[in-house]
Order: sequence, then C-alpha cells, then structure tokens
Amino acid sequence: MLRITIISFFSIISLLASDSQSIYEKAQKYEQEGNYKEAMLLYKQLAKNDKPDTEESSLSETLTKEENIAREVKTIGKNLNTIEDKETLSTIEQILASTFNLFPYKENYFFPISYDTKKRVDRKQAETKFQISVKKPIFENLFNLDETIYFGYTQTSWWQLYSDSSPFRETNYQPEVFVTIPYGKSDKTSLKGFKFGFLHESNGQGKPKSRSWNRLYLESYFQAGNLFLVPKVWYKIPEDEKTDDNPDIEDYLGYGDFTLIYPYKSHTFKLLLRNNLKFDEDNKGFAQLDWTFPFFNSKNTFGYLQLSSGYGDSLIDYDKEINRISFGISLSR
Repeated sequence: MLRITIISFFSIISLLASDSQSIYEKAQKYEQEGNYKEAMLLYKQLAKNDKPDTEESSLSETLTKEENIAREVKTIGKNLNTIEDKETLSTIEQILASTFNLFPYKENYFFPISYDTKKRVDRKQAETKFQISVKKPIFENLFNLDETIYFGYTQTSWWQLYSDSSPFRETNYQPEVFVTIPYGKSDKTSLKGFKFGFLHESNGQGKPKSRSWNRLYLESYFQAGNLFLVPKVWYKIPEDEKTDDNPDIEDYLGYGDFTLIYPYKSHTFKLLLRNNLKFDEDNKGFAQLDWTFPFFNSKNTFGYLQLSSGYGDSLIDYDKEINRISFGISLSR
C-alpha cells in the first residue's frame, strides 16, 4: 500500500540517462511512422536496461505501456496500414492494447488461511480471505492545486472454503470518490499531502444481515525519515433510524484511525490503530499489523502476514471482537 497510496502524493520522479531518452525518442518516431516492429524492439531494449528497484519514473511506466501497445499491435494488427493522423493512431492503440488506466489502490492480496482464534457457531475458524482494490484517475489539476480526483473500488471477501458447501460468508464493497492534494515542495516540511473523499461501504445482503454506511473522510500524510504517519478522521452521513442497518457502528469503529507505515529494504510494516475514545467500560478498539516481505525474488508478488484484533474486522462483525491471523501473498502494497 505504501507505493500505491503514499507515492501518489510525494514521490520524486527520476530521470533516465540521456542515452535511454534518445532511444525512447527514436522508438516514438518509429511508432508515429507506423513502423511498430522497430518501435517494439527499441522499447524492449529499454525495458531490459538494469534499473534500481526504487526507481519510479513516469517515463519507465510509459515504456512498459508503449511496449505492451507495440506487442499488441504486432500480434493483432500487424497488417495495419500506416496511420498518418496521430489522434486516430492513439485511438487504435487504445483499442488494441485495451488500456483504461486502472491502477492498484489498497493491497491486493489472497490469504489461503485466515484463522479466527475464537469459535463461532455460524462458521469454521479457518477460512480464506482476499481483497481486490483498484483506482482510476478521473481529473488532474482541475483546480490548479496539482490535485488528482480518483474513483476507487475495494472488495474484501471472507470465504468459508473449508466448509462443505464453501459459501462466501461475507463480502464488503467499498466504492469511493476521492481527491489527493500534495503539500510541500522540499524536505523542510513533514506534511506531504492530503486526501479527502466520499466512501460507501456495504455487504450487499438482505435483512437482517444487511450492513451499510456512508462516510466523508479526511486523511493527511506525514513523513519522518522512513516512517510515514497517516491520521484519518471521518463523518458518518446520518440516515433514517428506520432504515439504518447499523446505527451504533461508531460506538465500535469510532470516528477515525491512525496508520504507521515503515518500509525497511524490501519489507514493509504497517500498523493500523482504531478506538472509539470512550475511556470506560464501553471502550472498543481495533489493531492490525501487516508485514509484506520478498517472495522468491519476485518484484510483483510479496509474502504477506496479517495479525488483527478487535472490533470492525468486517461489516457483519462490526460489533464482535475478532482475533485473526492470516497469511498468503500480495500483488501490491
């Protein structure tokens, strides 16, 4: 999640060497002339150049995109006539490569084993848990604040894979619209950016298991060396008491959370803390520790261990205390 959420506010774009830039420009020229074969070879040459793992440049991302486009053009449209109009050519490339600018958002993971330490009458303790999360930029710099407006979608499922009929016990759906705004132009400020948006969350079930709520939220991002701090507050949009599926959800999930993210070499550690701030017998909280680590030297897949305890593990269990240990793989972090 670090490279997906934090980098979108304050990562510094690296420049490639002049030789790579020259090859890239030559490949672009070939592509504009309709010579996709030569363009693909040059893009492939650039893609094979050794680069540091930490390099995050817009040009390198473009190379990956252009190489994929060239490959698709060669495979599917190798007999295309030369297209003179650049705008028409761009449209054809989009069709052939099926690009629509979807990016990872939160973690995308698969846990074959997710174990609840407490026995429940309505489920087995061991189940499978997975999450799919993507975002799509809609507008950029619309208000001259260097902001980006996104549509995001996250789906988390708890699957009773080890039961007889293997039902999906619970799935939480989170569509949202949010805007990110960077802050600070140098290392002189620890505040790096803001994010605010509207989030709907529901489990898609009928009564009496239906759960849903709508929130407005604000996050801010701070950096202290390798440590990133992300405080978040939210406001639940009021609903009619007769239709509110979970009117007391704030008594369990509170009004915000606090996340600490610490990357160390190829590892990332994330601690999420949440509390309703009622310092009496009604105090409820939640803590989750995530550790992602190298997975067989893969740059795109990571080992993932998650430990969580408290209230709000899922919507259906928002008012139940869950102690869970999960492990598996993650495709993003």
